Amino acid sequence: MREFGVLFFLIVINFHSFGQNNIGIPDIINYRQGIYNAGTGNRDIVQDKNGILYFANDEGLLSFDGTFWKLYPLPNKTRMRSLSIGADNKIYVGGQDDLGYFSPDQKGELIFTSLKSLLPEKNHSFTDIWNIVSWNKDIFFRSKGDIFRFSNNALTIYPAQTEWEFLGLSNNKLIAQDTKNGLHTFSGAVWEPLGTTAILPAGAIVTSFIPFGKDSSLVSTLKNGIFVLSGDQISEFKISGVNPLLNERILCMVPVDAASVAIGTQVQGCYIVSYKGEIIQKFSRNEGMQNNNVLSMLIDNNRNLWMGLDNGIDFSAFNNAIKHIFHDKLNEGSGYSSIINNNVFYAGTSTGLYKLPLGSQEDLSFVQGKFQPVPSITSPTWGLFEMNGNLLAATHEGMYHVKNNSSIPINNTMGYWSVQPLSNVMPSSTFVAANYYGLDVIQYKENGFVSLGNLANFKNPSRFIQMDNNLSLWIAHPYRGIYKLDMSNTSNPSIKNYDEKNGLPSTYIYHLSKVKNQVLIASGQGVYEYNRSTDMFERSSFYTKHFANENIRYIKEDNDGNTWFIQGKNLGVVDVSGQTPQIIYFPELNGKMATGFEHVFAYNKSNIVVGSERGFYHINYEQYRKYFPRVAVNIRSVSSISEKDSLFFGGYFGQVNEIAEQGKNFLPVINYNQNSVHLEFSAPLYQVQSNVEYSYLLEGFDKGWSAWSKKSEKDYTNLPAGTFTFMVKAKSNLGNESAVKTFSFKVLPPWYRSSIAYIVYGLLLASLLYYVYIWQKKKFLRQQQNYEEEQKRLKYLHQLELEKSEKEIVKLKNEKLQAEIEHKNKELASTAMHLLQKGEFLTKIKEDLLHMKGAVVENGSSGDVKKILKKLSEEEKVDKDWEQFATYFDQLHHDFLKKLKEHYPNLSASELKLCAYLLMNLSSKEIAQLMNISGRGVEISRYRLRKKLQIPTETNLYNFLLEFSS
Repeated sequence: MREFGVLFFLIVINFHSFGQNNIGIPDIINYRQGIYNAGTGNRDIVQDKNGILYFANDEGLLSFDGTFWKLYPLPNKTRMRSLSIGADNKIYVGGQDDLGYFSPDQKGELIFTSLKSLLPEKNHSFTDIWNIVSWNKDIFFRSKGDIFRFSNNALTIYPAQTEWEFLGLSNNKLIAQDTKNGLHTFSGAVWEPLGTTAILPAGAIVTSFIPFGKDSSLVSTLKNGIFVLSGDQISEFKISGVNPLLNERILCMVPVDAASVAIGTQVQGCYIVSYKGEIIQKFSRNEGMQNNNVLSMLIDNNRNLWMGLDNGIDFSAFNNAIKHIFHDKLNEGSGYSSIINNNVFYAGTSTGLYKLPLGSQEDLSFVQGKFQPVPSITSPTWGLFEMNGNLLAATHEGMYHVKNNSSIPINNTMGYWSVQPLSNVMPSSTFVAANYYGLDVIQYKENGFVSLGNLANFKNPSRFIQMDNNLSLWIAHPYRGIYKLDMSNTSNPSIKNYDEKNGLPSTYIYHLSKVKNQVLIASGQGVYEYNRSTDMFERSSFYTKHFANENIRYIKEDNDGNTWFIQGKNLGVVDVSGQTPQIIYFPELNGKMATGFEHVFAYNKSNIVVGSERGFYHINYEQYRKYFPRVAVNIRSVSSISEKDSLFFGGYFGQVNEIAEQGKNFLPVINYNQNSVHLEFSAPLYQVQSNVEYSYLLEGFDKGWSAWSKKSEKDYTNLPAGTFTFMVKAKSNLGNESAVKTFSFKVLPPWYRSSIAYIVYGLLLASLLYYVYIWQKKKFLRQQQNYEEEQKRLKYLHQLELEKSEKEIVKLKNEKLQAEIEHKNKELASTAMHLLQKGEFLTKIKEDLLHMKGAVVENGSSGDVKKILKKLSEEEKVDKDWEQFATYFDQLHHDFLKKLKEHYPNLSASELKLCAYLLMNLSSKEIAQLMNISGRGVEISRYRLRKKLQIPTETNLYNFLLEFSS
């Protein structure tokens, strides 16, 4: 019985806690381990001024900028339990047996620096660092055995008396808990007890300290609940009603705003509790969390809630104006229709009709309670309508009158889509309802509704119906176009069908609506309106200006004249509250509406209900329009996408917690073989991250800014050499743009276009020019030499020609001389022959005369003969021909006789003759005849001549004379 009582008590607690939850739950985004690719547990969370988040993950420091996750492991690969951003803007972290900080290096990449070397060697082994607190300019690290204080580049050790259980900061007081000696505060350089009366329950372990008012703090304990510390006094923080935290393990606690706090538990997820002790909201697996074990929490710069889980990370846009409304505890069923009637919120879904009484909250998403099903309506509820102050429900199983806590069937023989009054003045006595088979006429009387049955002459399925100001009923048929019925005669209305011949688009996917008393048709090709004067449909000039020919599936006017529409799968509104109409989209809901069953219930500016595939979404439109979070964009990395990836920029221009721009001294230089660059950028708008768009420009390469897109990275391939500046900006769905973020880098030219290469080229060119100069000079010298040689050759040839000519002349002269010599020789020979013949002739005559002398004597004529003989003898002695001969001979032999006479003056005339005859190579006989001596006389004369010429006997006389002649 006791066990049953405990079980009943737990059920009551859970029922109470669930029943008190707000119906509007911010969408929870689950970041599973497979998404961020790190360890499971995330025990601490911080955010820097650039909006980047950091998690103390089981595998190291995990960062998230809204798009990209990055993991920075500790050198010893141990779990990271805690982190904190110091006054010096560095991220201080702790693991097992190591502690230190992460800060960017020269390339802007986070690098870990260990402080362990500042500890004595005996203190190098310690347990995990569970808490890190930045206080003033010092950093405090807590392990179980010691607290380490990092100040002025030195570590001071504060050993625990038993064990240090907690270290935290509240109202600028540094507070620690010792297991047995309780709370301590750091004063000067020592830890002092917090006070004699500030005593927690025995065994209570503090998990969080947060400010609570001006001088007080909220203190959460692991198993003993929450307390208020005011001065030296500790009191219990009471929860209104049944306290769901009474037996819960509280792991963390963070302030949400000035009036509420978020409490993370080990088993039941996260509670949002007001400072009055009221539970405002609960997040658990039922609300979409991955698990209920919340190890750490953070309210980010935009008041959104981050939860580090035992396995994963969850994000809730807690401050978002859009929240999810689930009508059942299983969070199942599509939302088809909704309405508020008599301060009760009704939700028509795919699983039936649900209701929830409302309080006085201006924003119904903060209504606490639980939806209850409306009896008897368990089928899809297509439409909810207030007629004459009564609620009608059009369902798959019929039309119902919902009254008090009951549902009264009006006609449950067929399915119904919608209902319209047959009057422009309310209350109306007659209504027409569109059903699966046509139109049903319903009459209202005595606070009730009665079905009069279908119109006999109209039996087409009807879904969308609208009544215009002329009592014409317009009906959209899914396959046959648009029908107009004149309902002035309800028993037999006239019917006309409109299709593409009447100006409508060819598609029959039409949605009828009434905006500003004008019947509009939304189609896949734009918005059309009826022109009564031409009895034709034509494009609406107003909506065409905003939508052109786009796929508009749904149009609904709210009480302020704004037009809500669904374009494709996107929700938007034409807001006319300003000077000019403005279109505002809600990309948070893109693709979440139930296609074909779109629904928007615009109750007022603070309450817009939109049907979705799972339940409903609530939009506080007034809050949504006013929320303009600061949009900032960060360039997160720049790297090469060549074969060997190389990081040029790691995402930080300054320290982690600094908002800095690229310095003038930081200009990454990229080699030409790495000129294909990958850039990543992001805008940390976590609550609307899927709605952020980017535009970028690479100055020096792109011709203009790119079109807005959701792509958060860009590749540039084969960049030429030069200096480039990448510029990027971000824009939210409300059109709020960020400032332009820039990153400059330089691409070096290829090695063959580098400065050194150009120097080498210059040297080579100079060498080439010098070589050409030398070559030209040598060529010139060679040409000059060749010219000179040619001139010499030509001169030589000319000389040869001259010599040849001279030789020819000489030759000719010689030939002439030779001819003359021959002629002279011939003359000499002729003379010699003549002399010889003359001598012979004279000798013969003399012989004949001598022979005749005897006869003459006998005849007495001897005197005459003697006289002739005497004359002949004288002729022999004096031969006048010799002088002529000697003259010719000297001319022929270069004055041989003259020179011989000069050289040998003792030679006689006869010896000169002999020399001449010998040079002529005459025989002794011929010489004897010419000289008129005997042969013996010639020999004697030769001998005498040899002696006068002093010629040795072995020398030939002829050769001597010939040599002398030459």
